[in-house]
Amino acid sequence: MHEFGIAEAILAAVEKRADGRRVCRARVQVGALLRVAEPSINDAFAMVSEGTVAEGARLDLVTLPVRVTCGDCGSVAMSVDPHAVCPGCGSADVDSEGGDDLVLESIQLAEATYVPGDSRGDRGDAGRSS
Repeated sequence: MHEFGIAEAILAAVEKRADGRRVCRARVQVGALLRVAEPSINDAFAMVSEGTVAEGARLDLVTLPVRVTCGDCGSVAMSVDPHAVCPGCGSADVDSEGGDDLVLESIQLAEATYVPGDSRGDRGDAGRSS
C-alpha cells in the first residue's frame, strides 16, 4: 500500500510546520498520478501519526490534474484520471505531464484551552492585575 510512504512524507511536513503544536487537520494537494484515495490516505495517516502532534488529525485532499497531450490528434486536456485517454479522439496514445505533486497546503492547529497573556500584544496575563 503506497499510501503509507505518502502519509509519512505528509506527517514530516506537518510536524515541521506545526513546530510542536497540536494539529487537527491538514490540507494536501496530491497529483492525480499518485492515485491516492482519501479514505486510504486517512487510514494510513492515522497509523503513522500515532503519538505525534498530528495524532487524530484528518487530511483533506485536493487532487491536482495531469496534463495529457494526444499523440494522434494533438489535443491537450487536463484530467484527474491517471489512466486518461484523449477526450477529442479517444486515443490511448497520450503523453502526460505533471500530476505527481505532493504539497502540504495548510494545517489547522487545535485550539488551546488556555493561553496566558493578552492576545492584543500585552505580555502580561490578562487575568492578573499588576
